[in-house]
Amino acid sequence: MSLASGPLLGAALPAAPIDAARHTMGHDSLLRYLEIKVHHLLQEREWDRIHVVGDYDRQAVVSRGEKAGKLFNWERPTAQAVGHDLVVNAYPGADYAHHYGLIIATYLAMTGRPAHRVTYQVPDPVVCRAAVDRLRLDLGGDLVIVGWALEHLAPAGGVWTHGSGYSWQRTTLHGRRVVYLGFRHSIWGEVAGRVVARLATLGARDVVYVGKVGALSPDVEPNTWLATGHESLLNGQLVTWSDFFGDFATTRPGVRTGVHVTSPSILLEDRDWLAKHAEHAFVDPEIGSMGATACREGIGFGYLHVISNNLARHYPADLSNERHGDVIRRRAVLVDQIRHIIAGRLAAQPN
Repeated sequence: MSLASGPLLGAALPAAPIDAARHTMGHDSLLRYLEIKVHHLLQEREWDRIHVVGDYDRQAVVSRGEKAGKLFNWERPTAQAVGHDLVVNAYPGADYAHHYGLIIATYLAMTGRPAHRVTYQVPDPVVCRAAVDRLRLDLGGDLVIVGWALEHLAPAGGVWTHGSGYSWQRTTLHGRRVVYLGFRHSIWGEVAGRVVARLATLGARDVVYVGKVGALSPDVEPNTWLATGHESLLNGQLVTWSDFFGDFATTRPGVRTGVHVTSPSILLEDRDWLAKHAEHAFVDPEIGSMGATACREGIGFGYLHVISNNLARHYPADLSNERHGDVIRRRAVLVDQIRHIIAGRLAAQPN
């Protein structure tokens, strides 16, 4: 069966490669970033067509690039051959399917191979919701801390309980019940908003997202600052939310604040994109969706992120070399600061 004749094709949309020469990462860093992300079957041979779908299928061929020694965010899209075509299975989300399609198309173009053969399919919202509904926790007004570096934020020696694609740990911090929640797969883009909606349904009172953002001001050196705020530009509209941190985080040393921009894919952040958003502070794919959803659901939300890269100026550290020893050491200091800020916020106002 080929993609053209089989049911996998659906409403196929083209994933056109971006102009690498105009991307804010620069040619060499962008190529390294793509090489880290692309499934090994795409690197090893040619395919007549490549189609990205929203299907959390861990029975297909797992990428050799996965770092299975990690507790969270290590699963990558899987793949399966359909004759001379390749189907790539990304976790169900419109932004993620598009993003991974752009990754593949741009990688092929930058390595001198035909890129017009890449398409992606926007997954059915019912499928997207069903994937997130696998999350099952009893959250009676808990604060849920979700995202990155959770194994360093949660109490040392705590026991993680494992669910379907996620793990969690519960503790009490300054009189407040706190749940640390991490996923093995990516909750890219609007998927993160669905996670917030699910957590609200399950009884969460507040959600804090810990992760990484890019800086849009050239004077911000990566891995030396934290970012927070209560506003994001989402689909051209400014959204605000009830900030869990209030003014507490912004008054701490080493923390910057400003208007965030929600971008569905790093690949779209070229020089033109930067010029359009240069007056804003930060960028990532999730924060706006999460904040907007929290506002609709009537719960608190806050983010406290490491500034991991800079789109406006070249620095040695970027998204292509995050495993460098100096980067890891610097981020460990910032993660420790995040832990202290969250604890300080709860000590000041536990409920």
